[in-house]
Parts: sequence; structure tokens; C-alpha cells
Amino acid sequence: MGKVPRTGVTRGRSVGAAEAQVLREANFDGLVGPTHNYAGLSFGNVASSRHAGRVAKPREAALQGLAKMRRLMEMGLAQGVLAPNARPALEVARVLGFSGSDAQILATLAKEEPILLAQLCSASSMWAANAATVSPSTDTADGKVHFTPANLKSMLHRAIEPGQTGAILRATFADERRFVVHPPLPAADALGDEGAANHTRLFDDRVASRPGAGVHLFVYGVHHADRAGARPRRYPARQTLEACKAVARRHGLDLARCVFAQQSTKAIDAGAFHNDVVCVGNGRTLFYHEDAFLDERGVLAALRGLVGGFRPVRVARRSVALSAAVKTYLFNAQLVTLPEAGRKGTVGGEGTRLIAPSEAAEYRATRRVLETLFGGPHANGAIGDHAVMDVRESMRNGGGPACLRLRVPLTEAEMRSVTPGCWCTPAQIDRLEAWVKRWYRAKLTPADLASVTLHEEAQEALDALTKILGLGRVYPFQQA
Repeated sequence: MGKVPRTGVTRGRSVGAAEAQVLREANFDGLVGPTHNYAGLSFGNVASSRHAGRVAKPREAALQGLAKMRRLMEMGLAQGVLAPNARPALEVARVLGFSGSDAQILATLAKEEPILLAQLCSASSMWAANAATVSPSTDTADGKVHFTPANLKSMLHRAIEPGQTGAILRATFADERRFVVHPPLPAADALGDEGAANHTRLFDDRVASRPGAGVHLFVYGVHHADRAGARPRRYPARQTLEACKAVARRHGLDLARCVFAQQSTKAIDAGAFHNDVVCVGNGRTLFYHEDAFLDERGVLAALRGLVGGFRPVRVARRSVALSAAVKTYLFNAQLVTLPEAGRKGTVGGEGTRLIAPSEAAEYRATRRVLETLFGGPHANGAIGDHAVMDVRESMRNGGGPACLRLRVPLTEAEMRSVTPGCWCTPAQIDRLEAWVKRWYRAKLTPADLASVTLHEEAQEALDALTKILGLGRVYPFQQA
């Protein structure tokens, strides 16, 4: 179905390899599921709470996501797709003691447990930045690409994802000679893990890389064992230091090339429930809000000591308030390096482009940042230019461009080992758009979640999707 993209952004060498290999960063976007709705389930996610109960547009949401994938692919970037979890998750309802036919369980949930029904119908797996933490083969001890699905233990609607997400990752990255998909960390308070939304890999992109050249920035909200340590007061801290260190160890990373930084409690209480709401990095560049880290100076000093030519791009709170950063998701952007063919018109920054949500261009303070820092006469040189994309249906539920994608740096051989149908090509995106138009509803209300017809439509749609992507039987209903 798909042709392996031949685009490049980072350079590296596999551990133990006889010759240098090129790492190409691919973005695997989560496909929006058929039950996309606004239930306001995510405490601490301001946008999710603000839009709770509104009428959702699943078809438009999925098409917006595919349009973003197509546009990045047209920029010359390697673009893949991750299948969504199956919803409603009635197998979870049965574990919780509900019995009867699917229609009977849905009716009971709607009458007795409407919040649980909404949790079991959430399409939150669309935010692939929370799917897993990824370490490329150049950085791991065994020379394989490692994935740890996030346990997402903080919220029930997300905590039910890791099993299916792991199955989808194993089907997408199926070559066990090259890929390792670990089980999620135990779902304990001390090991709260939200995946790549709190992880950034930096590297010196000016020189030929060497094994283990990546520097891994892990950001946590709380050190669980430190009862006297800083903690947010309004909203929960979802990522722990203990989880960050566990993922780094199990992936075989060099801990001397890892930086563990605490997120600002002020940022969490403002609604930055993940670090990617206030920070994004790529190559030598880190674009961040002044209030992103508890110890900004210490974080920058540690990164300067590890990343050659490190380039921090700081936005001061006097220019953009935290509330504006959270409202517009200025930092929940994709920071990508374009291949040579796609760099026409960029201003410096080695072809680096910021992919921001359209909301960031509509608010005066954040628009000024985009216009002055990136591609304008006062450009800082670290980021060449910017582009904006419309993902409003995702934004209204609290996820911007960065939330929708999982970054996976791969060698050429590893790219060829990915399940081919999961790569985006013009023809494959055409197929997926036709699939969405065939199966997805134009509108979805909270009352629609109890419909057994919606449940059946979703199953038929996902069964068809696994054939388009070539994934095999990855869903519980396919194995029943």
C-alpha cells in the first residue's frame, strides 16, 4: 500500500554497525477514531473542559488530521499513520461487571454510568504523542528501536489504551530484529507515564553523528518519592521522575546523555498538562516558554553541556502569557527539518520549520511571535520559517499538531521494515480519506454514544482500516 519515504533530517550510526547510517525522523500521526466527541474528561486540560458537551464532527476531525499528514508529506517529510483504538471499549465494561448484549450494556451505561460510557467511547488515542516514548537504534545499547507504550494512569479514558496501543505498535513495527515494543510501566502512582509528550531528543545536526549522539530531555511533573518537592496545586502532575528514569533504563540509553528536568508547577496549574504544551525541540533547537521549567537556568546549562551548538529560543512571559500559550498551543507545534528540496523560502535555521495550529496565528501575541521570530526580518536564525495548520476539532479537545504525532527516527533499513501500508503516500491518503467519508458521521452528540448502531459502524470501519493498513487482527472484536 505504501512506499517507504526517502527523506532525511538527522544523521547517526547504528550501534555495532560497520558503516554510518542515516537516521530519518518520521512522524506517525494518530488517526482520529469514529467516536471522536467532546466529553471534557481530562481534568487539567483547559480546552477539553471548555468544550465539554458540544457537538463534535468526527468526519471533519479525521479529514483535518489526514490533511495535516498530506501537507507534511508534500514538504518531503517521512509521514506515517497509527490506527486508533477501538471504541466503545465494551470489553472494559464487561471487566467492570456489566453483562448482556452490546446494546444492553450501552443502554445500562447511558442510564446508570454516563460518565463511564463517555470514557469508554473516548477517541483520545488520536493523540499519538502519548502513545509511547521512542528511542532510536543509534542511542540504545542493543542497536534496536525501543518503544514503551505510556501507561496513562492518570485518567481512566486513557488508562484503558496501552494494551491496544501496544498491539498496534507491534503490528506497525513488527520486525523484532529491529524493533522492541515493551509493555507499559506498572500503573502505579510513582510511575505515571504520559509518553513522548514529555520527551524530546536533541542532537548536533551540524556534524556527522556518532553512536549514541542523541541527548534525551525527559520532563516530569513530580518526583513522587520526594514528598517535600515542588508540586502543582490546581491540577495533577501526570509524569513522574521515576517513570522517566525507568523508560531510559529499559531502552538502554546512556544516562550521562539524559537530562531529567522538572516542569514548572506554574505551567501545569495554567493547563500545560504535558511539557509539549510549553516546549518543543528538534536538532540543536529548543523552542520554549519562559515558565516551561522549574529550573530554567539549570536545564539550559545541562543541555549546553551535551548538545553541540545548542540554540534555545525563549519566549518571555511578558510577550506571551502562559494562559495565551495554553489557549493557542503555540508550543504544541511540530519543529521539523525539511529535506533540501523543501527548503525554498526558508530563512536560515538549516531548513527548520515550525508547524503551528491556526489558533496561534489568530491571537495577537502569538501571531507576533510567529511573524517576528520565524521567517520575518527579525528571524532568530534557529528556526527558518513557520506554517499553520487547521486541526480545530483536535484543538477543541485539547490536542494540537504535536499531540497528534509520534516522532520515530529510523534508519533506511528500519523504514523498509515498517508495515508498508502505514506509510503515507498520496494514494494511501486518498484511500484513507475515502474510508473516512464512507464510515464517519458528520456530527456526534453525547447522546449518540449509547447507540449500538454507532458501535457497529465503528467496528466495521476499523475492520476495513486494518485491511487498508495491512495490520492484521489488532482489535479485541476481531479476535473474539
